[in-house]
Amino acid sequence: MSAANLPALCSWSGGKDSCLALHLALESGIPVTRLLTVFEPDADRSRSHALPLELLADQAAALGLELRSPRADWATYERVFVEELEHAREAGIGQAIFGDIDLLPHREWEEKVCRRAGLAARLPLWNWARERVVAEILARGMKAICVCINTRFLPEEFCGRAYDETFIRDLPGGVDACGENGEFHTFVTHAPRFTRPVDVRVRTRRRYVGPPEYGSEVYWFADLERA
Repeated sequence: MSAANLPALCSWSGGKDSCLALHLALESGIPVTRLLTVFEPDADRSRSHALPLELLADQAAALGLELRSPRADWATYERVFVEELEHAREAGIGQAIFGDIDLLPHREWEEKVCRRAGLAARLPLWNWARERVVAEILARGMKAICVCINTRFLPEEFCGRAYDETFIRDLPGGVDACGENGEFHTFVTHAPRFTRPVDVRVRTRRRYVGPPEYGSEVYWFADLERA
């Protein structure tokens, strides 16, 4: 059997782009069976978007997919990710789906770790125009909340807002409508393949200052909880 016909996992942030990539992979006939999200070593929060484990588990349940939730810090992230891909290959999975659009360093890293684990990397959104990505998300009725903003690009008030036409219209000039450059991140609460919505509310907003080696950038996170 060729790699294109083998089951796949989806590298899952919980956000709109990975969700759209998952849907496109399924529609192309790729049998996706597993989601993969790396969490912090000492907290039930995802490393990428600081989302609670229970809410990502709710998304997986709504999709009818297994969620794998290994733990790592940034120093061990790559090793843990490769190990998880290797476990997937041993379980018969031959592909990994990613939601990146055009950041070449991200694609190179994804292809590298997949190559090390013996999997094929698939990027269904690769080189799509931003307008096309946004139009697909909105046309499919996906619902999402902005859960993180980088204050270098956006004011605090964007954090916790629904990702919709109004949100996109209100973005300052030069800010990517997909947040591909780290301007913001999202959490999907409903999509066509969800059997039920993931009802959440914003409990509070939390300020976070990144480490000096990454520029001490200031972020705001929306702390979500089940509604």
